[in-house]
Amino acid sequence: MSGLNSGDKKLRNNALTIFSAAALAVCLWLAPTFIDAYKVRIINLIAINAILGLSLNLIYGMGGMFSLGHSGFMAIGAYVSAILIITPDQKQLMWILDPISPWVMNLQAPFLLSLIAAGVAAAFFGVLISIPVLRLGGDYLGIATLGFSEIIRILITNLTPITNGPLGLKGIPPHASLLMSYGCLAVMLLCVTRLMRSNFGNVVRAVRDDEVAAKTMGIDTFRIRVLVFTLGCFGGGVGGALMGNLITTIDPKMFMITQTYSLLMIVVVGGLGSMTGSVVGAILITTMLEWLRFVENPITIGSLNIPGIPGMRMVIFSVLLIAVIIFRREGIMGMREFSWGWLLRDAKKGGAK
Repeated sequence: MSGLNSGDKKLRNNALTIFSAAALAVCLWLAPTFIDAYKVRIINLIAINAILGLSLNLIYGMGGMFSLGHSGFMAIGAYVSAILIITPDQKQLMWILDPISPWVMNLQAPFLLSLIAAGVAAAFFGVLISIPVLRLGGDYLGIATLGFSEIIRILITNLTPITNGPLGLKGIPPHASLLMSYGCLAVMLLCVTRLMRSNFGNVVRAVRDDEVAAKTMGIDTFRIRVLVFTLGCFGGGVGGALMGNLITTIDPKMFMITQTYSLLMIVVVGGLGSMTGSVVGAILITTMLEWLRFVENPITIGSLNIPGIPGMRMVIFSVLLIAVIIFRREGIMGMREFSWGWLLRDAKKGGAK
């Protein structure tokens, strides 16, 4: 492999990527036939969490902006998409606290268009919040975005003619299939990869690493940060829309600060600034949170009966997370990215040993 020139390596890498993508698509297409609905749901949730983790990593890891408001952008995306794809007859039956607004009643759009609208709506609010709060930094920025997230949740709870208030929206058509979720993840990975490998990506990293030096070089750092924040919010809106379509029911309590904490765990465990790390973190966090459910159920080992303890899985998971932060602060991937060349070189060295 080491004797290949750059053109041959590029051709080989493209061929491997296309083959892997096709194999994954076939596996996802066949998955509902060979595995049960619960496992299919977890596999789907991994893709959605990867989208959300990647969008937050774009803001925090690559842009260097500590944001705690991602659950608010998820809520915006989830509600916009749901309102657009729920039929008028469903809406008429669902709004019982207050009459539904006529313009909300008549809104209707295909699912793909609703995903784009969800991202655009989240990005619009991202611009609104970024202009005043991005002049802050560090913990102050985190507190400001956290406040914004809570404002969004309270508005959703009280704007009953538009959002159905605390009752939420139920019976959302389940369009978020495996192929749809992983297709959205592939598109987002491709877009973020091209973005961060471009000259714009170099500017983003320069602003993150040393904003004063970037300003000295004539870079409009505030505009760059607003743009990166907005793009991350777009991804958060799309991820929230997919999440609502997967669960088929949403309400304001789904989008509390704990939702952002889960996404932060994905980013930190995978690696700040690593796109591959966001995917790896989503796989690990999602599967572990589900696998650890057994510790909350009664366990019998021989004559020993251990009663189930509600919430114990989060305790164990928190301990494991602390261990990762202590022993590998940079996360599993650090700031590295997956590449075919890296994988094949490692495989070759491993074979030599």
